[in-house]
Amino acid sequence: MRGTTILAVRRDGRTAFAGDGQITLTQNTVMKHTAKKVRRLYEGKVLAGFAGGAADALALLERFEGKLEESQGKLMRAAINLAKEWRTDKLLRRLEAMLVVADTECLLVIAGSGEVIEPDDGIAAVGSGGPYALAAARALLKHTTHDAATIAREAMQIAASICVYTNDKLTVEEL
Repeated sequence: MRGTTILAVRRDGRTAFAGDGQITLTQNTVMKHTAKKVRRLYEGKVLAGFAGGAADALALLERFEGKLEESQGKLMRAAINLAKEWRTDKLLRRLEAMLVVADTECLLVIAGSGEVIEPDDGIAAVGSGGPYALAAARALLKHTTHDAATIAREAMQIAASICVYTNDKLTVEEL
């Protein structure tokens, strides 16, 4: 996925999501600097961040929100139902996007080939700058006492300094 970075960090019962604001068109044009790719869902009880093509990611987010409503806010059930539908529906299968979602109980990455992944270490990152943000967050989690939101912000700043598809105009939300 090129064109965005989403990072989620859990620490001490808190979960923070950070997303950059850059929307890149083709490989060399920045169209927007302040997009919001992290959202609160289900009465503010769930955080979601998306990476991928804007239209695909928004379509996927809308489907996930519907699954969340159907499952009465049960995050794991909604994620599994979305992944099943994503794998079997011909139109959905073509979507090039990924979601990171969390509530107070779990943190998940949902991908298009049917994966619903719960990271072992409480950190998830997707998008072009995801590997940089993930590495920075792991180091900060291990070697500092910063809270989840501070780790997410600092790790995203590091990713933005490395990845040309990631900027430092961040949206940070916390549960």
